[in-house]
Amino acid sequence: MTQAAADTIETPTGKGSGDENFPVGSLLLPKALRPHVAIYYAFARATDDIADNATLSSEDKLARLDRFEKALTGEILNDPALEKSYAVRRSADATGVPLQHAIDLIHAFKQDAVKQRYDSWEDLMGYCALSASPVGRFVLDLHGEEPVKFVGSDALCSVLQVLNHLQDLTEDYHALNRVYLPGDWMTVAGVTVDDLDRDAATPGLRRVIDQCLDGCEELMKQARPLSGQLENRRLAMETAVIVRLAGRLLALLRKHDPIAGRVALDKLDFLSCGVRGIMAGLFR
Repeated sequence: MTQAAADTIETPTGKGSGDENFPVGSLLLPKALRPHVAIYYAFARATDDIADNATLSSEDKLARLDRFEKALTGEILNDPALEKSYAVRRSADATGVPLQHAIDLIHAFKQDAVKQRYDSWEDLMGYCALSASPVGRFVLDLHGEEPVKFVGSDALCSVLQVLNHLQDLTEDYHALNRVYLPGDWMTVAGVTVDDLDRDAATPGLRRVIDQCLDGCEELMKQARPLSGQLENRRLAMETAVIVRLAGRLLALLRKHDPIAGRVALDKLDFLSCGVRGIMAGLFR
């Protein structure tokens, strides 16, 4: 596929796996499976970039994402612009991993194209079930893990999604007019979207942020045991690293104000969590 063909539908931001908070297909995973993770990530990145493009109308985003979905389901064939969908289909044929994990992502990004506010924590968790949980489920299925482990994986992926939303509160609002905070909590705290234009979090907005972090803490109770439940030792090590990175970022967001400046992990965090996670996964 030529870049010109991809550009007819894709709207790349230039972001890649190195820009993520957490490892994507790292060297910890089995070598034979890393190409399949890369294929899934490339598909996710391309479709997410469409949903996050501020210059496209909602209708245009939906139309482009619909083409990606129809290529996944076999309704559109031999369109060079949709090669990333075809690659996911070939990967699914080779591995037996359900296509639903990619289709769910498309549905999440279609939701992003039209939905800018969330009524409650449950509403936000419903979004995470489409935008985050499929990633963990894809990885577990790829490694042959049992579906019963989806519970811990779903919890971990939802935490990662919410933490990313909290990091990007002002950016999401200013660039896309999206607010990934529970609306009922904002109302009780006397918070409006105008508070996201301030130089620092108001006391009410800080309370809402902390409530979201409390929700993440509850989810982490389900996520932390996951690495010890996994059969694949390499996946267990990567999962243990990610759990520790999530815990560290959660603690940083407790301590620092994401409205005043982006709260992010640094190299020392990655090193420390990496070493401790690998050891925990190795000697579980």
